[in-house]
Amino acid sequence: MSFNLFYSPDINDNLQLPEFESQHCVKVLRMKAGDNLTVTDGKGYFYNCILVHADSKNCTVSVLERYEIPAVRNFKLHIAFSPTKQMDRNEWFIEKATEIGIDRFTPLKSYYSERKDVKTERLQKIAVAALKQSQQALLPEIDNQMIFNEFITKPYKSKKFIAHCHEKPKSPLAKLYNKGEDALILIGPEGDFSENEVEDAINNGFEPISLGNTRLRTETACLVAMHTIHVINNQ
Repeated sequence: MSFNLFYSPDINDNLQLPEFESQHCVKVLRMKAGDNLTVTDGKGYFYNCILVHADSKNCTVSVLERYEIPAVRNFKLHIAFSPTKQMDRNEWFIEKATEIGIDRFTPLKSYYSERKDVKTERLQKIAVAALKQSQQALLPEIDNQMIFNEFITKPYKSKKFIAHCHEKPKSPLAKLYNKGEDALILIGPEGDFSENEVEDAINNGFEPISLGNTRLRTETACLVAMHTIHVINNQ
């Protein structure tokens, strides 16, 4: 069943939709007071609502029913990647990854990073739009950009992998990952992670992996890694 989904992270405490959602509701969908709509808080819940006040800047709703959406995955997926210089490629990845299903993104600043600064506000908007498009209830987290060497030393309970193209021992992701495991995967920039970064990651518990026999763009490698995890878990 297809329906128009709205996003309001604070709907439990505030029955006014955010301005962008209000504008979409009134100016694009031409909804009026008395119409039914579905809202998600991005935290795993849907809200069946009725539109009480239709205004392009601050629509007000009344909640008829709140219900939890069962998790569609029994594993957590976290991709930490070095953003590309072209921001539209990063946005494309965030959009597609959210549609496919992911829990967390972390932009990394590594030795060969092309983009030294990432504004997460725009990426957040892309993720929200993809969440609504795919009619999901759980919005992935998007961290602020982190320094590679600081990131790899933090504790993570998931299985940890680093993809690289160097002529060093590594195994296909599909051979190292086991169904149902939480996964954290590091994907480097177009120039790859440096050899020192790869060694540092391995010394901090990351397993070196290959994503195939061809050299992939950063955003392609991210999706290949994600797809591999999803395929294994859907077998």
